[in-house]
Amino acid sequence: MTTARVQIPGTDLSIFPINLGTNTFGWTSDEASAHAVLDAFVAAGGNFLDTAESYPAWVPGNTGTESETIIGTWLAARGNRDQIVLATKVGDHPDHKTQNPEYIRGAIDASLERLQTDYVDLYYAHRDDEVTPIEDIARVFDELVTAGKIRHVAVSNYSPDRLNAWLDVADAEGLAKPVALQPQYNLVFRQEFETDYRPIVERHDLAVFPYFALAAGFLTGKYRTEADLEGADRARMVQGYFNEQGLAVVSELVAVAETHGVQPAAVALAWQLAHGITAPIVSARTPEQLADLVVAVDLKLSDDELSRLDAASAPFA
Repeated sequence: MTTARVQIPGTDLSIFPINLGTNTFGWTSDEASAHAVLDAFVAAGGNFLDTAESYPAWVPGNTGTESETIIGTWLAARGNRDQIVLATKVGDHPDHKTQNPEYIRGAIDASLERLQTDYVDLYYAHRDDEVTPIEDIARVFDELVTAGKIRHVAVSNYSPDRLNAWLDVADAEGLAKPVALQPQYNLVFRQEFETDYRPIVERHDLAVFPYFALAAGFLTGKYRTEADLEGADRARMVQGYFNEQGLAVVSELVAVAETHGVQPAAVALAWQLAHGITAPIVSARTPEQLADLVVAVDLKLSDDELSRLDAASAPFA
């Protein structure tokens, strides 16, 4: 177990530098399996969970309430809500992608009921509808902070212009300001965050919690031949990285991992942590998978190793 913690700027939230993603709960993990992963995460020192009202709505027969519901039953069974930093999201469900304030007011209440809690620590605007005035969105999130239903505001999948506009409105009107950004970012998807979002992050001192931190499993090193892709759950997602440049990154990850006696995924996460990322998001189907990931927190890469990974991933920067 590690006691590593980092502070989310502008808050009193102290988090483990790995954010446990729970989009697999109700998909590849049933309730019992998910509870086992959550227990293992806490035992390893983890305290930061990421979910959404839409996880995992893409599975046939699901409603998108499964992940929050499973977390809620775990929190109730363990009685540990005050030890957990809990984030959920609104506005990227197949049935309601809106950022309409009236919808958001109802959505938070539904999420809180499923999570069996009276507040969440971070509430994300999950995906911009690019229609609702940004002032209206900023004001309703501030309203939820004032009501005590959410402690802090966060943003994911907003354009740089709309994110800047939200931050400007919050400053101008004295509203609760977003404290965190959840972008897509990893060794084979660097350009968008580094070019468009990192300047905003640095200017406003935002925490960064990237999704697809392992590129849908590609950076674990398990997809290295066409045969590896056959029948894989995420073959379609991984296919976009499966080329000479992407495989060169994986080869470098494997080489560095062998030096440290860890899995390539841990090296990929350690690279992010060394580049100023607050806490990358990872998911695991089993406690054993999780154990291979959380070691990234204590993994210190040398300047040479970081330079090699930077160079290998330069085509994606």
